[in-house]
Amino acid sequence: MTSRPAISAAPQAPDWVPDAVAAAGARLVPLGAETEGLLWFGPLGVDGLGPALSAAPEARWVQLPSAGVDAGLEAGLIDSTRTWTSAKGSFAEPVAEHALALTLAALRRLPERARTRSWGPEFGRTLYEAEVLVVGAGGIARSFLELLGPFRTHAVVVRRRPEPVDGARVVTTEGLRDELGRADVVVLAAALTDRTRAMIGAAELAALRPGAVLVNVARGALIDTDALVAALRSGQVGAAGLDVTDPEPLPPGHPLWELPNALVTPHTADTPEMVEPLLRRRVEENLHRFVRDEPLVGVVDPRTGY
Repeated sequence: MTSRPAISAAPQAPDWVPDAVAAAGARLVPLGAETEGLLWFGPLGVDGLGPALSAAPEARWVQLPSAGVDAGLEAGLIDSTRTWTSAKGSFAEPVAEHALALTLAALRRLPERARTRSWGPEFGRTLYEAEVLVVGAGGIARSFLELLGPFRTHAVVVRRRPEPVDGARVVTTEGLRDELGRADVVVLAAALTDRTRAMIGAAELAALRPGAVLVNVARGALIDTDALVAALRSGQVGAAGLDVTDPEPLPPGHPLWELPNALVTPHTADTPEMVEPLLRRRVEENLHRFVRDEPLVGVVDPRTGY
């Protein structure tokens, strides 16, 4: 671009945004008709993002603050009329780290052990040489596979396309049911789309190897919650580690809070302290790319939902 593009930030920009915009060679302007690029730091629903888009009809690019964009898609805001970028991949390392923590805690049944007040029976399993099934092949899944390295696991990735993934055997989603029966650990790291909603239901849980561990660090609606509660109660699922739930927030008194073999961390795999420097890095990179007409990072495909 020959001129300095007009960038707006809304609804409330972090204090580092003016310097980032200036360093990229762009101009920070109030949200309006002049806006060419929008840095959005609010919710993705119609009440917030919708009016901002209406106020900036010439915005060709919108940077979103989250990795998942299902809320914006469901609201009908994300379409092919603009280029959309998300934070997908930016938060992969802390979320993968949390997935590993939940996996180990569930295998060792740490919630039950932490609650006990007397010596009791010995139980728990190891991650070493376990059969691990990872659903999804994005940044979180790949970072998680790297963390599995020292444990000598046998990893399988389920994804839409049969493209290779380092450190794992790959099967397509049509093979999910067969792979569930072989897995000691199942980790969900897929985007929430119409295709993946409730992809782990009663039939899939019944297909699991009895006593398998289920971990979800993606979206709660990937799992049929009622079916999961029943499988945890019966022991078909040995333990679950959940950073996301459906519904979310999980209401007080919900069985998942009370079940001894369920560990719920209330969507804290990536805290604001972890997220801000990672989001800043993504925004700064895309600002530079936008100014130079280079391909942006984290582009959202409205057709696939991520």
